[in-house]
Amino acid sequence: MSKPVAREPLRRNSRSNRARILATAREELGRNPDVTLEELARAAGVVRRTLFGHFPGRAALLEALAEEAAETLRNTVETRPESGDPAEPAEWALARFVLRMWPVGDRYRMLLSLARRDLGAERVAEVLAPARDAATGILERGQRDGVFHSHLPPAVQSAGLEAMYVALLESVNTGALEDDGHRIATATLIAAGVPEGRASAVVAEVASALAAVPPADGA
Repeated sequence: MSKPVAREPLRRNSRSNRARILATAREELGRNPDVTLEELARAAGVVRRTLFGHFPGRAALLEALAEEAAETLRNTVETRPESGDPAEPAEWALARFVLRMWPVGDRYRMLLSLARRDLGAERVAEVLAPARDAATGILERGQRDGVFHSHLPPAVQSAGLEAMYVALLESVNTGALEDDGHRIATATLIAAGVPEGRASAVVAEVASALAAVPPADGA
């Protein structure tokens, strides 16, 4: 009867170690994409055997980070689907989307420098699919309503805005830019075709509205 009770603390300790390793990996890989697993183990405060017990190699660790990022993106998109409320102006929806995605991108920006080298383009596309679909839906509605420029198809416009977003995340990663999401949200609206003054006002209003509402579970 005592064995099941004894195993539970071990399982909790194992889960705690795994979470600590992943959190450390996000931080350390952001500073040095070539950090070794041995260095990660020391930074996480676990022995090498513990790290390798959870992640037998670099590929397994990066895949775990990718899946964690994918789940976070899915939860962020699905909890409050931005493009699903036709009553909300598209520029508001896009500002809300960027402001809510910014913490996710900031948390996992280290994957950007590792993505194509270590994960492959197909895996990266799988991770980003929910966010890409949501963004394309917002842009399609905004083009239809005449809010965003329409000289590019929505999916192509979305890809261009994503590239800008990635570049700005990299700037944060290198220390060239400090932002809490407001500047990138404003830049995104301007790039989508919203006048600068209107873009700044919308972002300020949406940010204020978001700050007044407690985040939903998983968001």
